[in-house]
Amino acid sequence: MRGRWWEVAALTLIALVIGLAFLALGLRVAGFDPGPALAALWSGAFGSWYAFTSATALRSVPLIFLGLAFAIAARGGALNIGGEGQFCVGAIAATVIGTHVHGWPAALAIPAVLLGSMAGGVLWILVPVVLKVRFGVLEVISTLLLNFVAEQFVSLMVQGPLQEARHTYPQSDPLLQSARLPVLPGTRLHIGFLLAASAGAVCWWVFSRTLWGFRLRAVGLSPRAAQVSGRINVPRIVVGALLWSGVLAGLSGGVEVSGVTYALFQNLSPGYGFTAIAVALLARLQPGAIVVTGLLFGALEAGAGAMQRDAGIPAVSVYVVEAVIILVVLLADVLARRYWLMRVVPVEESVA
Repeated sequence: MRGRWWEVAALTLIALVIGLAFLALGLRVAGFDPGPALAALWSGAFGSWYAFTSATALRSVPLIFLGLAFAIAARGGALNIGGEGQFCVGAIAATVIGTHVHGWPAALAIPAVLLGSMAGGVLWILVPVVLKVRFGVLEVISTLLLNFVAEQFVSLMVQGPLQEARHTYPQSDPLLQSARLPVLPGTRLHIGFLLAASAGAVCWWVFSRTLWGFRLRAVGLSPRAAQVSGRINVPRIVVGALLWSGVLAGLSGGVEVSGVTYALFQNLSPGYGFTAIAVALLARLQPGAIVVTGLLFGALEAGAGAMQRDAGIPAVSVYVVEAVIILVVLLADVLARRYWLMRVVPVEESVA
């Protein structure tokens, strides 16, 4: 699942080229001219400074946070498929705080909103953690199922306790001005992007420079060996990885509410939690690469809107590119493992 940075970069480039080729072929078969479509895709993502900051970089923020959240758990051998649900609960917590910080200065209101969203993410993943530790329930199942519960929880909140004052629309009141993240002048990009990049840097440092990061990797590679040879408390490491994963996933919801939507409503996430899994896998769980692949998928999402607006191509067609990228990554892993078995196993047998 992991690789050197240049291997990740090469795989990303190859997967992207193949994905765009499939998109062009599909558009041609459907009767569209792929030239204007791909030009609109590029223009919507990188055509100008405003397009890059206010579309590509903006859309990449939740993908980076959620990709890092998945990577932390995965490096410890756990699969947190519930980033979508933790995102939603983090957004709920941020909304509750952000609409009740009357008279607070931004220096207090913004940290309170973000800390609240982190707490929401932790509380939501705490259920799968308890189920795993106490009853042996696979976190893959429990985190996945809780996504649907979280979506209904958002619906309940925006039609009940958090519904806007006029009770007309299924959404919350807007966050107070002091609870909103500052934005880059002349753009829609907020400081959440810097927070996401900083989170990537911190994760890199933790994974590569700390004892906990070493133990996390050891547990992810072989829990039994880590426990017997390294005398590592495997359950504690796995629990810590899942809880920190929930922290970042919940934070992504708080950043989205306080930096983009300024209110809570149904379908707040267009599937960020699931797309972020592809972001993390494409980056081979490397934090620095997750920032880059998050930007890549953000560019695809941003370009999709421009492609529909300027070339008349349905925005959902960009999912072809994303799907092909995922398939290329999975195929590369399968081929790499087969190559390793062909080269390494015969050598070991001959030595034996």
